[in-house]
Amino acid sequence: MTGLASTPVGETVEIGAAYRGQPVLEIRDLSIAYATVAGDLKAVSHVDLKLAAGEIVGLAGESGSGKSTLALGACRLLRAPAIITGGDVIYRGRRIGPDGVNILEQNAKQLRALRWREIAIVFQSAMNALNPVLRIRDQLGDVLDAHLKISREQRRDRLVSLLDLVGIPRERLKSYPHELSGGMRQRVMIAMALAVDPEVVIMDEPTTALDVVVQREILAEIAELQKELQFAVLFITHDLSLLLEVADRIAILYGGRLLELGNSAEIHHRTAHPYTRGLLDSFPSVHGPRRSLAGIPGSPPDLRSIPPGCPFQPRCRFARADCAAIDMALLPVPGSTTNHITACPFEMPDASGVVASSAVTADGAAVPTEVSLNGDGKS
Repeated sequence: MTGLASTPVGETVEIGAAYRGQPVLEIRDLSIAYATVAGDLKAVSHVDLKLAAGEIVGLAGESGSGKSTLALGACRLLRAPAIITGGDVIYRGRRIGPDGVNILEQNAKQLRALRWREIAIVFQSAMNALNPVLRIRDQLGDVLDAHLKISREQRRDRLVSLLDLVGIPRERLKSYPHELSGGMRQRVMIAMALAVDPEVVIMDEPTTALDVVVQREILAEIAELQKELQFAVLFITHDLSLLLEVADRIAILYGGRLLELGNSAEIHHRTAHPYTRGLLDSFPSVHGPRRSLAGIPGSPPDLRSIPPGCPFQPRCRFARADCAAIDMALLPVPGSTTNHITACPFEMPDASGVVASSAVTADGAAVPTEVSLNGDGKS
């Protein structure tokens, strides 16, 4: 792997491997555990995920499914007792050589050069992420000072342009975080993430705790900025309905395992995993006929003792005995023209009882099954 290069903001650079068909960020077989006195808690297990240049990939799942752990682990931001037990995270950007760098093999100095300059994060709570005793100009300026060699005038101009970029009055550079509204604080976090033109921006529930009007404004701003600046986004949220609007592809995580991955349209209309179906049935539709909302019964699994086979089996209304024996390999969904894959190898009926989709084995053969909406394994 090659080292990290340093290129000033706005300078033309050679197009890296990510712009020749390879992903800008590739997570391979990543596993993360938390060491506890009662045993290791397997927060992330054998996850593979690719993020293309300029793409928005959504990561959805209930609280505790491993979304934030996956993202922070990929950036080496987790502290003890978290342990990365296996896998690789390959980053390929315009300022990196064609072979990329393995983030998990970088030393402290290399990680400091990589973070924010190449991969930035918008953290979940802006009020907690911002320093309450520093003015906004000082916090944004810290990012510039750490990664760029620019003059005082260029620094001042950059600070002003960052606030202009996210729609905050320039006078607010003198403000402290408590003097800003929740929406403004979140915009400051977005400006901070974009301060030095990163290739990848990880957004960890960036609209949490905001009212629906401000949430809509923030989402529209993120979409506009991403379209203008062409950075790739890993968007983390428990709200699948939000991802259906903003994401190109959606990954569904449960119990630290990847259950389904596909483009937004297929996740919405050709759902292939019962857990994804449960998430979709948990929010109302503003179009079409009324339908009853159906939550997912039970609770997420104890990650210290995950049952064999599919971790969703105890809560699945389509569960059968064979679910305890599946290996959780991600298989292509038949009929899909894109890379729509699922960890469920069984056919799942739609709401009317008609089979909607099923996975296929590696040789292309459909997996036979008999499933009913009653979840009793009988047709």
